[in-house]
Amino acid sequence: MAAAQTASATDVQHLHTAVTVARRAREAGNHPFGAVLAGPDGTILLEAENTVTTERDATGHAETNLVRLSTAAYDAAFLRTCTLYTSTEPCAMCSGAIYWSGIGRVVYALGEDQLLAMTGADPENPTMALPCRDVFAAGQRELPVVGPVDMDGARAVHEGFWG
Repeated sequence: MAAAQTASATDVQHLHTAVTVARRAREAGNHPFGAVLAGPDGTILLEAENTVTTERDATGHAETNLVRLSTAAYDAAFLRTCTLYTSTEPCAMCSGAIYWSGIGRVVYALGEDQLLAMTGADPENPTMALPCRDVFAAGQRELPVVGPVDMDGARAVHEGFWG
């Protein structure tokens, strides 16, 4: 397993953008999750909101939506140089999609375990206790992960939303 990495100032800035996208998802009637893709120079290339409710698609998580957009727009070699930033740790489904997309790095704000502590057994968020690092570690390529990153807004976007 690779040594733990710390979040850079750019990482934190992009996480704030992901939380802003999560807020937009919530305002649109969806679950409060957001994700962004940044290129190797740190430029944000794409953003994606959660669309589970409005699209009536259980796979419409912010990260899977971003993976769909990313793989349609960029080739695998370029995606290996990119970072996916997400407001909350990717679930097992999203982690699999991120892995298969070839995206090179993941940074997240709120941990899945931290979200579960906030939501409890809410049927809208049947959390799986399977950290993204465990999903990635089962693969054949290294996928560096930074998170959870303690920052303003990551918890706040969820407050009052869940049951």
